Amino acid sequence: MQLYMFRHAESPPQTPGQSDFDRPLTRRGIERTKQAGRMLKVLEIELTKLYSSPLVRARHTAELLGQLLRIPVELREELGYEFNTTKLVNLLEDSHEDENVMCVGHEPTFSAITKQICGGDVVLKRGGLARLDLRTITPPRGELVWLIQPSVYELFE
Repeated sequence: MQLYMFRHAESPPQTPGQSDFDRPLTRRGIERTKQAGRMLKVLEIELTKLYSSPLVRARHTAELLGQLLRIPVELREELGYEFNTTKLVNLLEDSHEDENVMCVGHEPTFSAITKQICGGDVVLKRGGLARLDLRTITPPRGELVWLIQPSVYELFE
C-alpha cells in the first residue's frame, strides 16, 4: 500500500477568541495546495481514498486536493489531534495492499507516525507530503519513499 501523509497547508496563527478548529488556510496555503495537486497529477498518482481531519484547515486542504484529483474527501475524526498508529490501523482496516491512500492532518502526530513507520526522523512542514510504502498495516511498517517540502510545489504553477 502507498500511504500519503499530507500535513494541512499554511494557516494563520490563532487569533484571540478564535477556535483552533476554525482556523482557515492563507492565500499562500491555498495556492501551494493547488500546486501540490497539479504535481500529483503530473506524477500520475491516482488515489483510491482521501481522508481528512475535520478541522477547517485540514478539510479545506483535502477538498482542494480532492477537486484537482477528482476524488471525494472522507472526513475522519481519527485524523484529529489525537491521531496515532492505532487509529491509523483502524483507518486502513478496509484497505487493500494495492491502494493509494492519502491522509490530511496535523503535527506533531504526522511526523511521529511517519517516524514509527519508517524508523527515521521526519518533519512534515505545513503543506508537506510524505509517501510511505507499507509492508504491513498491523503494525504499520514500511519505508519512506519520498518527502516533499511545500516550496517544491512552486515548480507546478
